[in-house]
Amino acid sequence: MTASFTWEALPARVLCGRGYLDRVGDEVERLGARRVLLVGGGAATGAPLQRVRSQLGDRVAEVIPDSAQHVPEVIAGQAVERGRGAAIDAVVSVGGGSATGLGKAVVLELGVPLIAVPTTYAGSEMTPIHGRTRDGRKETGRDPRVLPRAVVYDPELCLGMPARLAGASGMNALAHCAEALWVTTANPVTSALASEGIRCLVAGLPRVVSDPQDVDGHAECLAGACMAGTALAQVGTGVHHRTCHVLGGGWNLPHAETHGIVLPHAVALVSPRAPQAMERLAEVLGGEPATALFELASSMALPTALVDVGMPGDALDEAADRVAVASEHDRIVDGPAHRPRRRRNARGRSRRGRRPSRRGERARSPRRRPEPAARDARGRVPRQPAGPTPRRHTALTRSRRRRR
Repeated sequence: MTASFTWEALPARVLCGRGYLDRVGDEVERLGARRVLLVGGGAATGAPLQRVRSQLGDRVAEVIPDSAQHVPEVIAGQAVERGRGAAIDAVVSVGGGSATGLGKAVVLELGVPLIAVPTTYAGSEMTPIHGRTRDGRKETGRDPRVLPRAVVYDPELCLGMPARLAGASGMNALAHCAEALWVTTANPVTSALASEGIRCLVAGLPRVVSDPQDVDGHAECLAGACMAGTALAQVGTGVHHRTCHVLGGGWNLPHAETHGIVLPHAVALVSPRAPQAMERLAEVLGGEPATALFELASSMALPTALVDVGMPGDALDEAADRVAVASEHDRIVDGPAHRPRRRRNARGRSRRGRRPSRRGERARSPRRRPEPAARDARGRVPRQPAGPTPRRHTALTRSRRRRR
């Protein structure tokens, strides 16, 4: 981050509060929409989707109750055709990042406005970033037309969210914040948003994971997700998001959990080249960033290995090559370094090549440094007297001794 910067705020209208789902109808009225497409996120969003449908009445022209992660091209195409056939003039999405993403795909093609009602901490509702997956590759882009005209946050919609979903979704939002700190386009405004977003998420996540009915904890996390998305929308994405898009689109890995697994390793990768961002992360996380994030994910019982979410081990080199190609012009990344890091991701290792110690496990003692050699009066190390060359205790010499 440099002292000189350009800040251009994106248009946004955010409503946040308990019971605010009942205000969606007013937001549709503000747009003057009369034929609305409703997009849901599956069975978990069935009840709030029905409440919105009741508010809108005969203004609902079409309903798509389900969506899929990574926005598959076929599903996006079908949604666009249904919207076109119904002559819609607005879209309302109710759900997590998948529902928001499908809504963005429709408004991008049909040129109608979007109202987003998030039910997780995805944060994508605050960004002009859209994406689709075709032929095993996720393609993303930026377009101001997909930025929702209004975002309605209601923490009551998050009540009862399964602990694993809440934790993974929160790690996804933390990834938005962390990357917004180290990309080259970061500035004081976005960094302030990202830092405060991390503070909200770190405070709220343990609460909602331990008690899914903690409405204030959900409100804290939604505020963090909002700031995370706003920061990311301004500065764009970096190597972390490129890596997750490659893995998710190529091997259909779960979006939020993949972010949680990759994040500590991405932080470790960029750490030597983004010292200011790491200092800020350390300050708000209360410790060394990569380790703190790994331990946070572990404390919420989230998977820490790509293999645990379906990544085939023999595909790691291909994934690393794809990320290296996508990161060709990113000065923070050097391609060959991805291979060992992806292998650590696959095994669920920390950046030091081992799992951090957990409760009930004995922590490994630090390596001892060799004692400095004795020196003479001139500061030189005396030459040792010649002697027999010691045997090298390799696996080969041990096997030879056994044969003797």
